Formats: sequence, C-alpha cells, structure tokens
Amino acid sequence: MKAIEINLMKDTNQSFIFYHEKNPFSRWHYHPEFELVLIHKGSGKRMVGDHIDHFEDGDLVFLGSNLPHEWLCDEKYFDKENGFQGEGIVIQFLEDFLGDKFFSIPENLKLRKVLDDSTQGCYIMGETKERISLIMLKMITLSPDDRLYSLFEIFKIISKTHEYQLLASPNFTSTFQAEKSNTMKKVIEYIMQNFQKKISMKDVLDLVNMSSTTFSVLFKKTYNMTFSEYLLKARIGYACSLLTDNNRSISQISFDAGFDNLSNFNRLFKKTKNLTPKEYRKMAFESEKYDKFYED
Repeated sequence: MKAIEINLMKDTNQSFIFYHEKNPFSRWHYHPEFELVLIHKGSGKRMVGDHIDHFEDGDLVFLGSNLPHEWLCDEKYFDKENGFQGEGIVIQFLEDFLGDKFFSIPENLKLRKVLDDSTQGCYIMGETKERISLIMLKMITLSPDDRLYSLFEIFKIISKTHEYQLLASPNFTSTFQAEKSNTMKKVIEYIMQNFQKKISMKDVLDLVNMSSTTFSVLFKKTYNMTFSEYLLKARIGYACSLLTDNNRSISQISFDAGFDNLSNFNRLFKKTKNLTPKEYRKMAFESEKYDKFYED
C-alpha cells in the first residue's frame, strides 16, 4: 500500500489544526505539517518511517513534516454496531504558521532542535508525556485563541525536555524525502505494510520493475544491508515491542510479526539479538521493574 498525502481541514479562523479524532485513524500517510498525536483510546501497531512498535492508550508522538506514519488499531476497536471505539487528539502546524523566522530566533534554539529531531519521529515519555497529554485533552473544550496559548505551553515543555526517543532511522528519512518517484521508497512502503505476511522477491521486483541483480545492488547501496536483512529487522523490531506484553504467547507473537513457524522465529531472534525471545521478555520486565523502583 502506497503512502498517500492526507491534509486535514483548517478553519479560516485558526492558524493551526486541532482535531479530535473519533473516526478510524488514517492509514499509511504523510503531510507537510508537523504533527503531535495523542492516542486517548486505542491499542495496536504503530508505524513511523521504518520503525514499528506496539502502542497503547496514552501513546504520544511528535512527527516531522512529510514523515509517513500510521496507527492501526486492534480489531476490538472496530465494532459493527457502535462503530469505531478508538479516540485520538491531533495538533498539526506548518513550519511558518507563526512567520518564517519564529522557530529560528535565538530563544527557540532548543525548540528548533526538537523540531529537527522530529524528522525521525519523537516518542514522548515520562512526565513530559503526562503534562502535554493533559494540555491536549483540555484543548478539546477551549476556544481557538486559548488553544493557541496552550500550544505555546506545549512548545515550552518540549523545548526543555530530553524525555523522548527517536523512532525512524535517519537513512529512511533522507531517502523518503527524496523524489516521490524514488524506487526504494516504494519498497520500504511495501515492507511496512506487508511485513506480517509472506513477501516474495518476485512481488518486490514486479513492484519496482527491476531485475534481481540491479535491485539487490541498489537496495544494498541505499540501506547498507540486503532486502532480506531489512525485512528481518522490521519483523524482529515489531516482535520486540510485542514481547513487552506478557499477555501474548511467544508463539502468537512469532505469527503476528510475520514468521512462518516458531522454531524459525526463535533461531532468527537469537541470531539478531543474542537472546532468545523468552530471555528478551524476562530482561524487559526486569528493566521495567527497575525503572518503576527509581520512579517511586
């Protein structure tokens, strides 16, 4: 599935977009605006560039301009009788919505850095997430002018924090920002949408209309790894995010991440991470307990 450009409507009396999303979240897409996304209700698979993860209620991510992304909710949020049960809050703004120099003035150097980091997507955590989420929820009932001042407060919080992780790789970002006809961009889009299924090299070659040799050389040159290695990286990365959920069996996770059998999953996971999936899960939960101890 190709990433499409989606633009939300901006009211004529507003300089930026505030949107309370109660419809199914948009599929794999991008847009010129920076975007702050809070998932108030929902869980499922989040994709930002070439990063894949599992998300839950409270997920907060800051996205740069034209970075493709998708939040795909689990089936339980799609009710035939009552409609979509997920809920999100979205803030979008263009880089020049406050003038072409606002984000470049000396007082905004720290904020500028976060905007630059957002080209890879910033997963916001900790107290920063709690403070920003509270502001975004309050913005639902505010007037347009009060929403603007709330956005300034969010800018202030973001400019002073280090509580975020970068998601997409720099290489993906620079490649995707290239021409829209970029061949490798089509391939990465195809991987991100289909990694949970069986992907044949023939389908990929048909997609880009290349010979196997030409494609292999170009892909390796662009991403410094083979197509198979990239696909495995996507699947293992998603499996790692699922392993932090103790309610899913390792067998189910192997299937959800696109592996055809459990033994193959265990072998490739161990080869990639130097840990078995069971060992990785144990380590993740021990780390979580350690973090909570020091937070308390």
